[in-house]
Amino acid sequence: MSWKIIVVLLIGFLGWAYQAFCPPPPRLSGSSGGPPLEGPRIRLRDGRHLSYKEHGVSKETAKYKIILVHGFSSSKHEASITESEMVDKLGIYFVSFDRPGYGESDPNPKRTIKSTALDIEELGDQLKLGPKFYIIGISMGGQVVWGCLKYIPHRLAGAALIAPVVNYWWPGFPSDLATEAYYLQPAQDQWALRVAHHAPWLVYWWNTQKWFPGSSVASGRPNLTAPDLQIISKVAAASRQSQKEYATQQGVHESYYRDMMVGFGSWEFDPMDLDNPFVHGEGSVHLWHGIEDGMVPVSLQRYIVKKLPWIQYHELSNAGHLFYAETAAKDAILSAFLTANDN
Repeated sequence: MSWKIIVVLLIGFLGWAYQAFCPPPPRLSGSSGGPPLEGPRIRLRDGRHLSYKEHGVSKETAKYKIILVHGFSSSKHEASITESEMVDKLGIYFVSFDRPGYGESDPNPKRTIKSTALDIEELGDQLKLGPKFYIIGISMGGQVVWGCLKYIPHRLAGAALIAPVVNYWWPGFPSDLATEAYYLQPAQDQWALRVAHHAPWLVYWWNTQKWFPGSSVASGRPNLTAPDLQIISKVAAASRQSQKEYATQQGVHESYYRDMMVGFGSWEFDPMDLDNPFVHGEGSVHLWHGIEDGMVPVSLQRYIVKKLPWIQYHELSNAGHLFYAETAAKDAILSAFLTANDN
């Protein structure tokens, strides 16, 4: 084989590798050729934009002001908890936002748990929510709440984690417990999480190549249990597809895959080392989890709250990962969370 042929083959291989391993640039909302802007946004100190949506009673009359953090494959529009009758009864104002790279919020290639917590602090400041506000994180959004408890605890009036996703590599977990929980996940998710943790630069390729199945959650086929399937059957398929299209309209890498890289990468801190931010009882932290959650093993949540006894833990029987979408659960969550310190 002549050297010219070798050079051509090498160039071809490098071209293929570049396309396979490097994600396409995001299609920024509001840019030429990008998706249109429809909702309000704030401009952050680093120049990025954060898109938000308000729900509930007016900010001016609200007794409680809550920042709502959406989960994986979701967006600011997934705010079903705001449909509870408790919203008007208790006087709750919500603001949800598209996390960086989702929906209409600019991507942040340098995104970390800390950077998103600081984004939330700035959102609260620009919307004039006051010196303190409440925060609720759902599923992957629960990881953001851990970041807020670490980096901006002085801004929190209370915090709630609903079916929060865990990182199997948090050092506070005993290795046997983390390993046992890890192997409860489908094999394809075990591999997807290994890649996200050990080789994040391969995440885009791993989830787009055709030889092996990528993340079941990213592909829209998560490990749902019977209670979840009952809930999902009530949501129209067209509506679910529309939500996914909005969430990833700027590109799947800076939304879904960046979430995996940050959420399952090496954290700057271990949540199980956190101190109680409300030592004087001026607020509270709550964690809700379903026993039949097929996506986040309940054994890990039990260990976390054992290590952090200042968290008020609510474990639900016959409940999967999506229990928070049920009316009774929404009412109970908001009532327990917001009235815990009213006495």
